[in-house]
Amino acid sequence: MQIHPRIADLRAALKGAGRVAFVPTMGNLHDGHIALMRQARTHADVVVASIFVNRLQFGPKEDFDKYPRTFENDCARLRDAGVDMLFAPDEREMYPSPQRYHVEPDQAHVNILEGAVRPGHFGGVATVVLKLFNIVGPDVALFGKKDYQQLMVLTNMVRELALPIEVIPGETIRADDGLALSSRNGYLSVEERAEAPRLSRLLTHIRNRIAAGDRNFLKLETEAVADLAAHGWQPDYIAIRQRCDLQAPVGDAPLVVLGAAKLGSTRLIDNLEI
Repeated sequence: MQIHPRIADLRAALKGAGRVAFVPTMGNLHDGHIALMRQARTHADVVVASIFVNRLQFGPKEDFDKYPRTFENDCARLRDAGVDMLFAPDEREMYPSPQRYHVEPDQAHVNILEGAVRPGHFGGVATVVLKLFNIVGPDVALFGKKDYQQLMVLTNMVRELALPIEVIPGETIRADDGLALSSRNGYLSVEERAEAPRLSRLLTHIRNRIAAGDRNFLKLETEAVADLAAHGWQPDYIAIRQRCDLQAPVGDAPLVVLGAAKLGSTRLIDNLEI
Protein backbone atom coordinates (compact mmCIF):
# COMPACT_ATOMS: atom_id res chain seq x y z
CA MET A 1 0.00 0.00 0.00
CA GLN A 2 1.34 3.40 -0.98
CA ILE A 3 1.09 6.11 1.70
CA HIS A 4 0.92 9.69 0.45
CA PRO A 5 0.97 12.63 2.89
CA ARG A 6 1.15 15.19 0.05
CA ILE A 7 -1.64 16.17 -2.33
CA ALA A 8 0.68 16.51 -5.32
CA ASP A 9 2.18 13.06 -4.76
CA LEU A 10 -1.23 11.39 -4.50
CA ARG A 11 -2.46 13.09 -7.66
CA ALA A 12 0.67 12.00 -9.52
CA ALA A 13 0.24 8.41 -8.35
CA LEU A 14 -3.39 8.35 -9.46
CA LYS A 15 -2.72 9.51 -13.03
CA GLY A 16 -3.90 6.80 -15.40
CA ALA A 17 -4.91 4.60 -12.47
CA GLY A 18 -8.25 3.57 -13.95
CA ARG A 19 -11.50 3.56 -12.02
CA VAL A 20 -10.99 4.87 -8.47
CA ALA A 21 -13.03 4.11 -5.35
CA PHE A 22 -12.51 6.34 -2.32
CA VAL A 23 -13.29 5.77 1.37
CA PRO A 24 -12.59 8.81 3.57
CA THR A 25 -12.05 8.21 7.30
CA MET A 26 -10.72 9.89 10.42
CA GLY A 27 -8.82 6.75 11.38
CA ASN A 28 -9.23 4.64 14.54
CA LEU A 29 -10.61 2.01 12.18
CA HIS A 30 -12.97 -0.83 13.10
CA ASP A 31 -14.56 -3.68 11.14
CA GLY A 32 -17.22 -1.36 9.73
CA HIS A 33 -14.55 0.72 8.00
CA ILE A 34 -12.80 -2.39 6.72
CA ALA A 35 -16.06 -3.70 5.26
CA LEU A 36 -16.30 -0.46 3.26
CA MET A 37 -12.75 -0.96 1.96
CA ARG A 38 -13.58 -4.48 0.79
CA GLN A 39 -16.83 -3.28 -0.77
CA ALA A 40 -14.91 -0.55 -2.58
CA ARG A 41 -12.74 -3.17 -4.26
CA THR A 42 -15.79 -4.54 -6.09
CA HIS A 43 -16.44 -1.14 -7.70
CA ALA A 44 -13.05 0.00 -8.96
CA ASP A 45 -9.53 -0.81 -10.13
CA VAL A 46 -7.88 1.25 -7.39
CA VAL A 47 -9.04 1.72 -3.80
CA VAL A 48 -7.96 4.89 -2.01
CA ALA A 49 -8.57 5.51 1.68
CA SER A 50 -7.83 8.65 3.62
CA ILE A 51 -7.08 9.26 7.28
CA PHE A 52 -7.51 12.86 8.39
CA VAL A 53 -8.93 14.10 11.68
CA ASN A 54 -10.88 17.11 10.48
CA ARG A 55 -10.92 20.01 12.90
CA LEU A 56 -13.74 21.75 11.01
CA GLN A 57 -16.36 19.21 12.12
CA PHE A 58 -15.58 19.42 15.83
CA GLY A 59 -17.71 21.74 17.94
CA PRO A 60 -16.35 24.01 20.68
CA LYS A 61 -17.29 21.46 23.37
CA GLU A 62 -15.83 18.49 21.45
CA ASP A 63 -12.18 17.71 22.15
CA PHE A 64 -10.38 17.50 18.82
CA ASP A 65 -7.08 16.72 20.53
CA LYS A 66 -8.47 13.65 22.32
CA TYR A 67 -9.79 11.95 19.18
CA PRO A 68 -8.05 8.53 19.06
CA ARG A 69 -5.17 8.42 16.61
CA THR A 70 -4.07 4.86 15.84
CA PHE A 71 -2.19 5.35 12.59
CA GLU A 72 0.14 2.33 12.59
CA ASN A 73 -2.65 -0.10 13.46
CA ASP A 74 -4.91 1.55 10.88
CA CYS A 75 -2.27 1.13 8.18
CA ALA A 76 -1.89 -2.56 8.99
CA ARG A 77 -5.65 -3.08 8.72
CA LEU A 78 -5.84 -1.19 5.42
CA ARG A 79 -3.01 -3.29 3.97
CA ASP A 80 -4.80 -6.46 5.01
CA ALA A 81 -7.98 -5.18 3.34
CA GLY A 82 -6.16 -4.66 0.04
CA VAL A 83 -6.25 -0.86 -0.06
CA ASP A 84 -3.93 0.44 -2.77
CA MET A 85 -3.26 3.99 -1.61
CA LEU A 86 -3.67 5.90 1.65
CA PHE A 87 -3.88 9.67 1.68
CA ALA A 88 -2.68 10.78 5.12
CA PRO A 89 -2.12 14.54 5.15
CA ASP A 90 -1.39 16.67 8.18
CA GLU A 91 -3.33 19.85 8.91
CA ARG A 92 -0.84 22.09 7.16
CA GLU A 93 -1.24 20.07 3.96
CA MET A 94 -5.05 20.17 4.05
CA TYR A 95 -5.37 23.70 5.41
CA PRO A 96 -2.22 25.65 4.45
CA SER A 97 -4.21 28.77 5.26
CA PRO A 98 -7.44 29.16 7.26
CA GLN A 99 -10.38 27.58 5.42
CA ARG A 100 -12.51 30.61 4.55
CA TYR A 101 -14.71 28.95 1.93
CA HIS A 102 -17.18 26.45 3.33
CA VAL A 103 -19.98 24.21 2.10
CA GLU A 104 -23.30 25.23 3.63
CA PRO A 105 -25.76 22.31 3.43
CA ASP A 106 -29.50 22.88 3.43
CA GLN A 107 -30.31 24.04 6.95
CA ALA A 108 -33.42 21.86 7.00
CA HIS A 109 -31.09 18.87 6.58
CA VAL A 110 -28.49 19.82 9.19
CA ASN A 111 -30.32 21.59 12.00
CA ILE A 112 -32.14 18.40 13.01
CA LEU A 113 -31.17 15.17 14.77
CA GLU A 114 -27.35 15.04 14.94
CA GLY A 115 -27.09 18.61 13.69
CA ALA A 116 -29.26 19.89 16.54
CA VAL A 117 -26.87 18.31 19.03
CA ARG A 118 -23.69 19.20 17.09
CA PRO A 119 -24.24 22.59 15.41
CA GLY A 120 -21.92 23.23 12.48
CA HIS A 121 -20.82 19.60 12.34
CA PHE A 122 -22.22 18.76 8.91
CA GLY A 123 -20.90 21.94 7.33
CA GLY A 124 -17.43 20.87 8.47
CA VAL A 125 -17.98 17.35 7.15
CA ALA A 126 -19.27 18.54 3.77
CA THR A 127 -16.42 21.03 3.38
CA VAL A 128 -13.65 18.51 4.02
CA VAL A 129 -15.30 15.79 1.92
CA LEU A 130 -15.70 18.14 -1.05
CA LYS A 131 -12.02 19.08 -0.66
CA LEU A 132 -11.03 15.40 -0.50
CA PHE A 133 -13.14 14.68 -3.59
CA ASN A 134 -11.28 17.44 -5.44
CA ILE A 135 -7.93 15.99 -4.33
CA VAL A 136 -8.65 12.32 -5.09
CA GLY A 137 -11.01 12.66 -8.07
CA PRO A 138 -12.81 9.36 -7.40
CA ASP A 139 -15.39 7.69 -9.61
CA VAL A 140 -17.18 6.24 -6.58
CA ALA A 141 -17.13 7.08 -2.87
CA LEU A 142 -18.36 4.89 -0.05
CA PHE A 143 -19.90 5.91 3.27
CA GLY A 144 -21.48 3.76 5.96
CA LYS A 145 -25.17 3.87 6.76
CA LYS A 146 -24.50 4.03 10.49
CA ASP A 147 -23.90 7.76 10.09
CA TYR A 148 -27.16 8.07 8.20
CA GLN A 149 -27.53 11.85 8.31
CA GLN A 150 -23.98 12.26 7.08
CA LEU A 151 -24.70 9.88 4.21
CA MET A 152 -27.84 11.84 3.33
CA VAL A 153 -26.05 15.21 3.41
CA LEU A 154 -23.13 14.01 1.26
CA THR A 155 -25.38 12.19 -1.23
CA ASN A 156 -27.45 15.33 -1.70
CA MET A 157 -24.31 17.50 -1.96
CA VAL A 158 -22.94 15.31 -4.76
CA ARG A 159 -26.25 15.38 -6.62
CA GLU A 160 -26.94 19.10 -6.28
CA LEU A 161 -23.38 20.16 -7.15
CA ALA A 162 -23.36 17.74 -10.13
CA LEU A 163 -20.16 16.06 -8.99
CA PRO A 164 -19.15 13.17 -11.30
CA ILE A 165 -19.10 10.72 -8.38
CA GLU A 166 -21.37 7.84 -7.45
CA VAL A 167 -22.02 7.66 -3.70
CA ILE A 168 -22.39 4.05 -2.55
CA PRO A 169 -23.76 3.29 0.93
CA GLY A 170 -22.32 0.52 3.07
CA GLU A 171 -24.51 -1.49 5.42
CA THR A 172 -23.97 -1.05 9.15
CA ILE A 173 -21.75 -3.78 10.60
CA ARG A 174 -22.96 -5.13 13.95
CA ALA A 175 -21.68 -7.25 16.79
CA ASP A 176 -23.43 -10.55 17.40
CA ASP A 177 -25.78 -8.90 19.92
CA GLY A 178 -26.84 -6.20 17.45
CA LEU A 179 -24.72 -3.28 18.64
CA ALA A 180 -23.57 -1.16 15.68
CA LEU A 181 -19.78 -1.13 15.47
CA SER A 182 -18.29 2.24 16.33
CA SER A 183 -14.99 3.63 17.52
CA ARG A 184 -16.94 4.94 20.52
CA ASN A 185 -17.80 1.44 21.74
CA GLY A 186 -14.32 1.16 23.22
CA TYR A 187 -15.26 3.75 25.82
CA LEU A 188 -18.07 1.59 27.27
CA SER A 189 -17.55 -0.15 30.60
CA VAL A 190 -18.31 -3.87 30.86
CA GLU A 191 -21.74 -3.11 32.31
CA GLU A 192 -22.47 -0.44 29.71
CA ARG A 193 -21.41 -2.75 26.90
CA ALA A 194 -23.95 -5.32 28.12
CA GLU A 195 -26.68 -2.64 28.13
CA ALA A 196 -25.72 -0.97 24.84
CA PRO A 197 -27.67 -3.32 22.48
CA ARG A 198 -30.91 -1.94 23.94
CA LEU A 199 -30.79 0.88 21.39
CA SER A 200 -30.72 -1.45 18.39
CA ARG A 201 -33.42 -3.65 19.96
CA LEU A 202 -35.74 -0.66 20.34
CA LEU A 203 -35.14 0.43 16.76
CA THR A 204 -35.85 -3.12 15.60
CA HIS A 205 -39.09 -3.13 17.59
CA ILE A 206 -40.18 0.13 15.94
CA ARG A 207 -39.29 -1.17 12.49
CA ASN A 208 -41.31 -4.32 13.11
CA ARG A 209 -44.31 -2.38 14.43
CA ILE A 210 -44.34 -0.11 11.37
CA ALA A 211 -43.93 -3.08 9.04
CA ALA A 212 -46.98 -4.59 10.76
CA GLY A 213 -49.02 -1.47 9.97
CA ASP A 214 -48.60 0.72 13.07
CA ARG A 215 -48.59 4.36 11.94
CA ASN A 216 -48.68 6.00 15.37
CA PHE A 217 -45.14 7.26 14.96
CA LEU A 218 -45.21 9.69 17.89
CA LYS A 219 -46.26 6.95 20.30
CA LEU A 220 -43.54 4.62 19.06
CA GLU A 221 -40.89 7.34 19.41
CA THR A 222 -42.10 8.42 22.87
CA GLU A 223 -42.20 4.88 24.23
CA ALA A 224 -38.67 4.15 23.01
CA VAL A 225 -37.29 7.34 24.58
CA ALA A 226 -39.00 6.46 27.88
CA ASP A 227 -37.55 2.94 27.77
CA LEU A 228 -34.02 4.27 27.32
CA ALA A 229 -34.43 6.81 30.11
CA ALA A 230 -35.82 4.14 32.46
CA HIS A 231 -32.64 2.10 31.97
CA GLY A 232 -30.19 4.89 32.71
CA TRP A 233 -29.66 6.35 29.25
CA GLN A 234 -29.78 10.05 28.36
CA PRO A 235 -31.73 10.04 25.07
CA ASP A 236 -31.26 12.77 22.49
CA TYR A 237 -33.87 11.46 20.06
CA ILE A 238 -35.70 8.51 18.59
CA ALA A 239 -37.11 9.67 15.27
CA ILE A 240 -38.99 8.11 12.37
CA ARG A 241 -38.16 10.04 9.20
CA GLN A 242 -38.22 9.71 5.44
CA ARG A 243 -34.92 8.51 4.08
CA CYS A 244 -34.34 11.08 1.36
CA ASP A 245 -34.11 14.17 3.57
CA LEU A 246 -34.84 13.03 7.16
CA GLN A 247 -37.94 15.21 7.35
CA ALA A 248 -41.23 14.11 8.88
CA PRO A 249 -42.84 11.30 6.89
CA VAL A 250 -45.15 12.27 4.04
CA GLY A 251 -47.28 9.76 2.14
CA ASP A 252 -45.59 6.49 1.33
CA ALA A 253 -42.00 7.74 1.34
CA PRO A 254 -39.41 5.11 2.34
CA LEU A 255 -38.63 5.47 6.05
CA VAL A 256 -35.76 5.12 8.49
CA VAL A 257 -35.85 5.13 12.29
CA LEU A 258 -32.88 6.80 13.97
CA GLY A 259 -31.74 6.99 17.56
CA ALA A 260 -29.05 8.69 19.62
CA ALA A 261 -28.47 8.56 23.35
CA LYS A 262 -25.73 8.71 25.94
CA LEU A 263 -24.94 5.64 27.99
CA GLY A 264 -22.70 6.81 30.80
CA SER A 265 -20.27 9.17 29.11
CA THR A 266 -20.50 7.50 25.69
CA ARG A 267 -22.88 8.75 23.04
CA LEU A 268 -24.19 6.04 20.69
CA ILE A 269 -26.09 6.43 17.44
CA ASP A 270 -27.89 3.87 15.29
CA ASN A 271 -30.61 3.55 12.65
CA LEU A 272 -32.60 1.00 10.71
CA GLU A 273 -34.25 1.44 7.35
CA ILE A 274 -37.91 0.40 7.29
